[in-house]
Parts: sequence; C-alpha cells; structure tokens
Amino acid sequence: MAAQSQYAELARQLSAIGAIKRGIARILPVECPSGSAAVLTLLDRHGGMRMSRLAELLAVDMSVTSRHVAHAAERGWIERTPDPGDKRSRILRLTPSGLDTLDELAQRTTDMFARHLNDWSDDEVGQLIVMLARLRDSFGDCRAHAPRTPA
Repeated sequence: MAAQSQYAELARQLSAIGAIKRGIARILPVECPSGSAAVLTLLDRHGGMRMSRLAELLAVDMSVTSRHVAHAAERGWIERTPDPGDKRSRILRLTPSGLDTLDELAQRTTDMFARHLNDWSDDEVGQLIVMLARLRDSFGDCRAHAPRTPA
C-alpha cells in the first residue's frame, strides 16, 4: 500500500489534469464544444440509446443533455428515431456526418498528444495508458455513481 503522502501527491497531480482537459477543449472545432463531443463519443461507444441513458452516462441533468443533443442534431451529427418499444421516446444514433466529425476530433486529439508527448517513448506512453486504465478500473463505473451536474 502506498504512503499517505503519495496519495496526496496523486490527488494534486490528478487535479492538474484539468489543464490537459482544457487543452483538449481548446483544440475542438468551435462548432463542436466539449458537450457535443461527449455526446458523439458516447453514442459511438455504446450505440443508439434514449436521452435518459445518455444523461446518465454524461452524469448531467436531462436539460443539459437535451441542449447537447439539440446542438448535435442541428448539425446533422445525430438522428432521433422513434423507439420501437415506446413511440413517445426517441433513440439517438450517430449519422455518417457524426462519425466524420468524431474522426476529426480523434485526429485532433491524437495530434495534440503526439506534439506534447513527442519526447516520450512508445513504452512510456503504453505504461501511462495501462496505469490510467487501471486507475479508472479501481474506481469502477465512475459515471454511474457521479453526482449529476445541474443545468
């Protein structure tokens, strides 16, 4: 087990990750803010879903999710089709344009990391990936237990 001082330092380092997240947000195209990018990413990862499930995965209120979805739908990145199980509900799905946008976002992010980590070896990047995945797994499904962000 690590020493308490190491856990304190880990907390400080993880707090500083906010700067990296802000850097990622800055490289997004102006027409695709981070909320819309998150919607596209989750629909790509989990497939079509209802708005309520998307809100749960985003860990935000339905009103916030609705704004992100409306923004993405207005740009043609997602479609809303009737839910066969409940015609009052809609299933959200990525469109081909949404997939293209997601590819562009992934390329921008990859390029950013390549620029900032150009002095890291492949092994060091691989170690970071393994350790971050392990950290995430140690916390289980963080999104399922995260408090919802108000509108």
